[in-house]
Amino acid sequence: MSTPLVEIKNMDVAYQKKLVLTDVTLSVFENDFIGVIGPNGGGKTTLVKSILGLIKPVRGTLRQTVSRSEIGYLPQGSQLDDKFPITVREVIESGLEHGLKMSLGTTMDRKNKVEKTLETVGLNALHSRPIGELSGGELQRTMLARAIISSPRLLVLDEPDTHVDNQFETELYTLLKELNSTITILLVSHDIGMISPYIKTLACVNRELHYHASNEITEEQLKVYNCPVEIIAHGPVPHRVFKEHLHK
Repeated sequence: MSTPLVEIKNMDVAYQKKLVLTDVTLSVFENDFIGVIGPNGGGKTTLVKSILGLIKPVRGTLRQTVSRSEIGYLPQGSQLDDKFPITVREVIESGLEHGLKMSLGTTMDRKNKVEKTLETVGLNALHSRPIGELSGGELQRTMLARAIISSPRLLVLDEPDTHVDNQFETELYTLLKELNSTITILLVSHDIGMISPYIKTLACVNRELHYHASNEITEEQLKVYNCPVEIIAHGPVPHRVFKEHLHK
């Protein structure tokens, strides 16, 4: 078996001495596409921040074979001021500055990299548009492009479908599935029904973490993982809504 990009063993994480994650074990391997689900306050974002090195465990270990510069990150909600006079192209190009191990090359190299990334996310026609004039979905595409322009080995996304419409959700996950051919992805979402067709494996986080090596999971299995759900049909695709999560 290959060496994991991220290996977490028996990790506890606390905020102000309050335990948020306990005894978490997870290995993130090359080319995986992990969906991370769980209730609000269950520790999903804390897990992401730990992987990004923003929070240190109080117990256990977190080892990585990827450097911070090899991790692309799309946070929950845009961190940009939409009144700031910057264009789509300029936002995307700024992502090159964060790929510290990547040679920025010549001006032409940078231009070609930006052009290719604009094409990948379907923003060619909007390259000169100010970010204040973008829709929610267009802004998320821009931020995704910024996260992938330096060719990361691992892409981490924290609920990227927040405040966007259903059409963009489908387009986003289709694009992520394509990107997964060359990039390992860890995706935090509140909607297992939406992400199930696109992910490869699943982690349920509610203080503890339960990993499921498949994108198909039953209500009975989630109950065993202390993640009981109700299944509500929306056409041909089941939509699962979390009930109260119980700890042992």
